[in-house]
Amino acid sequence: MEQAAPDPDRQLQPAPVESLGGPGAVLEAAVGEETEGTREDSAGVHTMTGNDLWLKKIEISVSEAEKRTGRNAVNMQETYTAYLIETRSVERADGQSVLTDSLWRRYSEFELLRNYLLVYYPHVVVPPLPEKRAEFVWHKLSADNMDPDFVERRRIGLENFLLRVASHPVLCRDKIFYLFLTQEGNWKETVNETGFQLKADSRLKALNATFRVKNPDKRFTELKHYSDELQSVISHLLRVRARVADRLYGVYKVHGNYGRVFSEWSAIEKEMGDGLQSAGHHMDVYASSIDDILEDEEHYADQLKEYLFYAEALRAVCRKHELMQYDLETAAQDLASKKQQCEELATGTVRTFSLKGVTTKLFGQESAEQREARVKVLEEQINAGEQQLKSKNLEGREFVKNAWADIERFKEQKNRDLKEALISYAVMQISMCKKGIQVWTNAKECFSKM
Repeated sequence: MEQAAPDPDRQLQPAPVESLGGPGAVLEAAVGEETEGTREDSAGVHTMTGNDLWLKKIEISVSEAEKRTGRNAVNMQETYTAYLIETRSVERADGQSVLTDSLWRRYSEFELLRNYLLVYYPHVVVPPLPEKRAEFVWHKLSADNMDPDFVERRRIGLENFLLRVASHPVLCRDKIFYLFLTQEGNWKETVNETGFQLKADSRLKALNATFRVKNPDKRFTELKHYSDELQSVISHLLRVRARVADRLYGVYKVHGNYGRVFSEWSAIEKEMGDGLQSAGHHMDVYASSIDDILEDEEHYADQLKEYLFYAEALRAVCRKHELMQYDLETAAQDLASKKQQCEELATGTVRTFSLKGVTTKLFGQESAEQREARVKVLEEQINAGEQQLKSKNLEGREFVKNAWADIERFKEQKNRDLKEALISYAVMQISMCKKGIQVWTNAKECFSKM
């Protein structure tokens, strides 16, 4: 039996899009400055337009992390980490200098900002936050989220998140993001007043759409599979790296035994003593160098983790498309049902089994006036349904267009960032090996002078 061709009115059709170059994470980021007011676009998003703002260059940094104690929402004492965000103007239209703005934010406020961006910009691959608790750790690395080294890496990750948002061509114009950088008091109240929580799609609804959508877009399906595979590959890579770090740490520290043995040996030798003592010193230096090496490696691991979490951001875009496609198909199905009912009333025939057909047989036909009244109601509902279907189609096509533009931008960013990270990691490994060779070369010279 041949499969029927998909109904074009029930599938979101993408418009041609051009690739956008990804700005990457840089210290300078274009951020909108509110002056006279803001504009609320058709999606209800507060953005700052060229008439109401200057786009100026600013530097964004998360410069400090501070451990604090306070009371939470249920009035219980808790310990948390606050992060100091500093913004400084690089250039200004009137040539005046601007003082540095600074304020403190908790990690939970970063989460609130990102959740808001996910709701109001569903077509955007929203940058992820760094991990809240350490994952893929090796045995000498603390998994405590209050550990100073972990807090420092998370500080860097939070700064990178802000730079990603500030350099995004759409997100950088958001008023809430601007206020996140500049308004310390009442910022959370301002976010909650947007009502973004009410607009968030439920997980159950998204899951339902995933299984019930009939005409999924092949490109979004493939993107969803790619994000799953990307997450799996990077997870395996991070696990391998953690196992290598464990073994490498042991190998380096064992070299410290050379230093101890050579030092003890030098005590019983007269002619060979100085050479053995010097060689032992080189072995001690080699053994202790692994701590700094693995600490540097953690920063490369964090770069990989960012794209591990980006995989979920890609899936969020795919889920939103599935929801829109499901709503479109539901609207089309409802419209087709009403048209059939209208046709049956007009012709007086019932083509399919229905409750109306059973009641007609049991209680008799409706009067002409009743049928005419029902036809009129159905015609009004059909007109409204056609307008709704047209609106959903336009909305869906706009979503697909904007989503694929941002996905292309993300792909360029991903390829560039991961290429740079992997090359830097390889260079670091080469440098580490060269230092090991130098240590043994120095030990060889010590032995030669004995």
